[in-house]
Amino acid sequence: MYDGPVLDNHLHLDPINGRGVEAAEAFARAGGTHLNVLNKPSWHLVGDVEGEDGFRETFDLTVEVTEKADERLRGRAWPVLGVHPALISQLITRGYEPSEAAELMKVGIDVAAEYVAEGPALAIKSGRPHYEVEDAVWDASNDVMRHAFARAAEVGCAVQLHAEGGEAFEPVAEWAEAEGLARDRVVKHYSGGYVEGLIPSVISHKDELERACEGDWPFFMETDFIDDPDRPGAVLGPKTVPKRTQWLAESGYEDALYRAHVETPASVYGVDTEATLSTDSV
Repeated sequence: MYDGPVLDNHLHLDPINGRGVEAAEAFARAGGTHLNVLNKPSWHLVGDVEGEDGFRETFDLTVEVTEKADERLRGRAWPVLGVHPALISQLITRGYEPSEAAELMKVGIDVAAEYVAEGPALAIKSGRPHYEVEDAVWDASNDVMRHAFARAAEVGCAVQLHAEGGEAFEPVAEWAEAEGLARDRVVKHYSGGYVEGLIPSVISHKDELERACEGDWPFFMETDFIDDPDRPGAVLGPKTVPKRTQWLAESGYEDALYRAHVETPASVYGVDTEATLSTDSV
């Protein structure tokens, strides 16, 4: 049995509409110890955002539920805050031009960077649409993403990216470096077992996890649990990472699990999942 830290690198807790802390408790009962809790898209939590105050309201809800989750874990829960890239489509539907939408989204990134600098948040969330958009929207989205890289470099944190599928992210890694952020502090959320240029946060399907374990690159495990009562268990349920961790341990991947749950969190986020792991049961 694997008895080290178990981190789900990308999970949502919705204190308004979803299970909230109860989902974190289910994670802990299954053997999970550490969580990176991403804020849900602002329109799911607070409705239409017009400026800084709407982003703060979104982030505060996530910080509060993460603090409550932290109390239920043998390890730690950290907020990862930012702007979902699909917000640009929401704003355009409301009448914004792509460049105007990008400027508002940058305000959200600036607020997220403030939460990192002042302590509650661990990292910034950004990215670009994972669906087809017009060139102007794509360019504006890349502008927002590069802004996130620049702000992360300033406050000394990592960035989690929501983006399209595939493995070819070398150009994005080069953009991060151009903005002063090391490529090994940029994480591709919802990735397969390998990503070119960035750190993969592997969606916890068995085949992709085996691919990551059999390589020698840093990686995370995640569920992208969305905490939506209309879609219980989507994308994957909160028990998945602990269960997959034990399955991988039984398959002989203990060294890779140490990489995913200890070494990669330390190198990317600067956190010590072993030192923050209590021996007491929850």
